[in-house]
Formats: sequence, C-alpha cells, structure tokens
Amino acid sequence: MSNSERARTADRRPAPSPGLTVGPISAAEHLAFVRAQRSVSFLQTPAWGRVKTEWRSESLGWFHGRQLVGAGLVLHRPVPRLERFTLAYLPEGPVIDWTGELDAWLDPLAAHLKAHGAFAIRLGPPVRTHTWGADQVKEGVADPGIQRLTGMRSRRADAVGAHVTSRLRDAGWLPQSPEDGFGVGHPQYKYEVPLAGRTEDDLLRGMNQLWRRNIRKAAKEGVEVSVGEDVKAFHDLYVHTAGRDRFTPRPLRYFETMFAELSAEDPGRIRVYLAHHQGDLVAAAILVRVGAHACYSYGASSTDKRDVRGSNACQWTMIRDSLAAGCDVYDLRGITPTLDADDPHVGLIQFKVGTGGQAVRYVGEWDLPLRPMVYRAFDHYMKRRRR
Repeated sequence: MSNSERARTADRRPAPSPGLTVGPISAAEHLAFVRAQRSVSFLQTPAWGRVKTEWRSESLGWFHGRQLVGAGLVLHRPVPRLERFTLAYLPEGPVIDWTGELDAWLDPLAAHLKAHGAFAIRLGPPVRTHTWGADQVKEGVADPGIQRLTGMRSRRADAVGAHVTSRLRDAGWLPQSPEDGFGVGHPQYKYEVPLAGRTEDDLLRGMNQLWRRNIRKAAKEGVEVSVGEDVKAFHDLYVHTAGRDRFTPRPLRYFETMFAELSAEDPGRIRVYLAHHQGDLVAAAILVRVGAHACYSYGASSTDKRDVRGSNACQWTMIRDSLAAGCDVYDLRGITPTLDADDPHVGLIQFKVGTGGQAVRYVGEWDLPLRPMVYRAFDHYMKRRRR
C-alpha cells in the first residue's frame, strides 16, 4: 500500500499506543490525509504553510507502524539573535485523535521538534469545551448582571475538551489564550452555525427578525452577489473598511498569495463573494472550505449604501452555498466572550448571534517550553513588543 493510500484510510485509525512515532511527510501525503478527514481547519493544510511566508513550514505525520494516523502543519519562527532555535506553531491543530491518550500523541511530537531545534511548541487543539445557544447569548446581553459568556451555564459542556485541558495542564503545557479571547494567535471563542441535517428554511427560521428582514431588503433593493476570484476588488473595499474601523489592513500581495496557494491545492477551497448594488460594490467576503468545514475568513463593507444590506446578502449566500456543498458547520470565526452592553466588542457577537447558531469556546492555545531559558527570553521579547 502506498503512503497516499495509507493516508486515505486514516479515518479508520487504531487506538494510539506508546509505539506512535513522528516524522516528516510530503505535502502530497499531508494533503491526502486532510482529504480523508471529515473536517480540518484550513490552517492545517499544506498550502497554508506557503501562505505564511514569514515562517518556515513543514508537514509532520504520526505513524502507527507504517500507517499514517495523524498529521500536522508546523510553522517555525526563529528567535531574534538566536536563529538556530524556533517556536514550532501548529495553528488549530494538529489533526490527531484528541479523544485518545494525549501523551502517546504529544510526547513523540515534542521529542522530534526539540531534536530539530524548537525551543517551544504552541498548538491549538480543535476541541470544544463549552457551547451557548443564540437564545442564551441574547438573554445574557440583555441581563446587566451577566458580563461574560462564562457567567452563564453552558448548554453543552464537552467532556473531551475538559479531558484535553486537564491533560495539557498536567503535562506542563501553559495556556496562552487571553481573557478577552483574542491574542497573538487564533481566537478561543468562535461563533458557528450548524448546518448538518438542516434546510435553508430551517436556517432562516433560526435567524433573528432583523437578519431575516435585512436579507429580504437586500433582495428587494436588487443587491446581487457574485462568486469568483477578484481579489483586487475585495482588497480595495477591505482597505476602505480598515480606514473606517481603524485596523491595519493586510497588503494585497498577502491575499493574492492566499488565493493562489489555496486554489492550487483544491480549486473549490477559496472563493471571493462580491455584493453589488446598481454597479457599486457594497460588501465583499472571503470563504474558505476544507471538507465539511466552511469558514468566513475576511469581510469588508462600504460606508455608503449600508442601508441596502450587502453584508447580510453576502453572508446568506455563503451560508446557502456551504449548505449545498454538504458542510456540517458555517464558521463565523472569532468573537470575544463579553456580554457587557457597554463593551465596544459586544457589537461583534450581537451581529453574529443574529444568524442563529451558537457561541463556542475551544480549548485555546497552549505552549510547551522545550528549552526553558530560551522560552523565557522569547516571552520577555514578545511582551516588550506588545507595549
């Protein structure tokens, strides 16, 4: 059996054992493994390593005997003035069996990376810990006695998430997710719309009245949403949005690279959605899909003509397309856990909660220092940069 064939049988993974080994795999082997999974973050595809040009990337595989049973994209960042040491980062990964005995999976990873110059590992397990429904979130925002999502009882507490959190802490991993949910890595809190087993009518009924009204208004006003590859049009509107909302935009070259690399890996992986009204671009968004996971990655909107609701039209088109593609979830990405009506961040969750769906807390990102002195120096350097 070839390596690619072994990768395609990866969903039939045996229980992990102390015999698991970790070693480099090719991009083709890595991609074959990703394609065999139901859902994988696009941050764990081989193509993402080619997007992040400021990092050195490699694909690693976990083997049970000769069978490939896990995979991860590792991004390496060197330490300033100590370039022989790197931070080894696995964003929203690796893709392993998180329900199993974690030491059997993570110990060989640590040994391999340390032997190849890593001073620390940072990873973000794609594992949930808590879920809150849209109705709970709305009630929390309306209740002045509730300030945060964690101040409410979770609709569903995930036993796997609790197990992973406990095992990482016991093994010496250090949590990196800040209290507000946003840090230097990827968000711990997200907003997601479940799609599996639902129809378009189900999804519309799950939205709040304002969202349904805005979708109808966009259609009545004649907003047209097209799907294609016009990265430049998206970027022009994105830069306009950055100026209005006061954030630093990524350069056009970043999005061109992102589109080129993800498309080369899979022609249907990334799409640009453009909403026009009477010839004017009023909203734009980028959707990325890997397997059954669809992700709203970036968005932009014009200051003029906001009343035609182009952003709602874009979102609804992306949700419908994700449903038609057989996706299990539409991922609206990061939120903060605040429910304080006076917090400027609460508007983000209020916009997303209108889609129905649920707020989700993940395990978050964790560091394992492999060379403590170098790790402390790096941590000090990063803290000084953030001041």
